[in-house]
Amino acid sequence: MMKAMQIHTLGAPMEMVELPRPAPARGEVLVRVHACGINFGDTLIVEGKYQEKFEPPFTPGMEICGTVEALGAGVESPAVGTRIGAYGGAGGLAEYTCIAADRCVEVPESMSNEEVAAFLVAYGTSHLALERAGLKAGETLLVLGASGGVGLTAVELGKLAGARVIAVARSAEKLAVCKAAGADHLVNSETDDIRAVVKALGGADVVYDPVGGAQFKAALRACNPLARIIPLGFASGDIPQIPANILLVKNITVIGYYWGGYTVFAPQILTDSFRELFRIYATGALKPYISHVLPLEQANEALTLLKKRKSTGKVVVRI
Repeated sequence: MMKAMQIHTLGAPMEMVELPRPAPARGEVLVRVHACGINFGDTLIVEGKYQEKFEPPFTPGMEICGTVEALGAGVESPAVGTRIGAYGGAGGLAEYTCIAADRCVEVPESMSNEEVAAFLVAYGTSHLALERAGLKAGETLLVLGASGGVGLTAVELGKLAGARVIAVARSAEKLAVCKAAGADHLVNSETDDIRAVVKALGGADVVYDPVGGAQFKAALRACNPLARIIPLGFASGDIPQIPANILLVKNITVIGYYWGGYTVFAPQILTDSFRELFRIYATGALKPYISHVLPLEQANEALTLLKKRKSTGKVVVRI
């Protein structure tokens, strides 16, 4: 048997349950989970509001660090005993989970279990997003929600790419974390006029937006000609309607981007991205920021930290 946190009714808190330990199907591995990263998407999944839907009862938890315990039919690697990171979409808030072998990537020995669990979705999302946007050295990257799990990684990776980074966050404390991650300019979304400040700084060439709502509208109007905007989430709860006339006048490109969709149509792109990011981590250039680590029985509190915006960087549940 194993312990797991499960949703039995959408919108209700998770419940700790005991379940039979799963057996890996063909193409899968059984993983003993050490840590599970919590993402804003998890707060939507448990309410049935995410792009991917799960029928109760189910175990949330998108990304994990764990050790391979058994191989399903047809699997030759990763070998039993290998410590891996993997994005599964769900199932991570449990002592064991089964996951497709081709989604598993061996992790550097120097990384802690918590760092691995905090790494995959946040850095993976930003890595491919900035690649899709064609961010170049010398350009200005505007990061909305810059103190969040994905936002901080966009600040880091943007600086590594040679961009000038403008970080937008909700308080002086959160902006201080953005500054430490490499942001060149800081904008307080509670007190500053985002559009006016960004335009005064010369405008944005790439906008990284996990927030939506009024911040998207302000960023759009602060864009330079030929800018690229990447909407990758709507943490504000407001999905903006994009005025096509502004896109036309400034030759702006809006790039649709759902990182999790790659698991369906191009999973190899994700695993290749993970390997490249782990390589960069090994050089010391990336430093995952984790504000909270909680035990499995407090997984509901972990979700609440994200919903109430009381976290900075990542929240991790230690199994």
